[in-house]
Amino acid sequence: MAASGSGGSRADNGYGSQHPRRRKGPGALATAYLVIYNVVMTAGWLVIAVGLVRAYLAKGSYHSLYYSIEKPLKFFQTGALLEILHCAFGIVPSSVVLTAFQVMSRVFLTWAVTHSVKEVQTEDSVLLFVVAWTITEIIRYSFYTFSLLNHLPYLIKWARYTLFIVLYPMGVSGELLTIYAALPFVRQSGLYSISLPNKYNFSFDYYTFLILVMISYIPIFPQLYFHMLHQRRKVLSHTEEHKKSE
Repeated sequence: MAASGSGGSRADNGYGSQHPRRRKGPGALATAYLVIYNVVMTAGWLVIAVGLVRAYLAKGSYHSLYYSIEKPLKFFQTGALLEILHCAFGIVPSSVVLTAFQVMSRVFLTWAVTHSVKEVQTEDSVLLFVVAWTITEIIRYSFYTFSLLNHLPYLIKWARYTLFIVLYPMGVSGELLTIYAALPFVRQSGLYSISLPNKYNFSFDYYTFLILVMISYIPIFPQLYFHMLHQRRKVLSHTEEHKKSE
């Protein structure tokens, strides 16, 4: 459950896909629902962005800005769970497993780390991944909305396939530093850990689990990052060729 997709690694979820092989799009009712969903999610992440800016201007400092956007962040990040259902019900032709992995990674960091270990909420690393997520999601949901409406501005497409170059490492760094900051508090409190003996004859060490999550970033991050670079070259070069042919 790592490399959660900060900075644009989330799959295109079928709509807005740049694959040369054309796919049958969703029906009219499904398209209307998806447009509404993506507009709401875009608006939600814009609310988070505005909240961050307003809190920064009011405080004159970027420290502890998490509290100013905590509720909308939890709500709209958790709202992404619907994307798993979109895939499961065939509304969008994307992998259920891949989408579930990417969405649950973000939800895990939101609830099982940042929410559960309150001591890390003042860490600057939280702001690092929150800013990366916010910019990424505004672009991503805008991309999906305009793609569904068959009117995708080049600027949004360019941003979708370019800004991840900075946002993805930024988000992953924030995620890793936040988990690392949580470790001593998890160890001290025994958060979510289950010790033997118990009637289920089962033990679980959440501290060790978080370390394994951090280690899992090592093989996953480079693969996703270079995959996105490949996608960027393919998509943007295809766009340029299409412009020249017009």
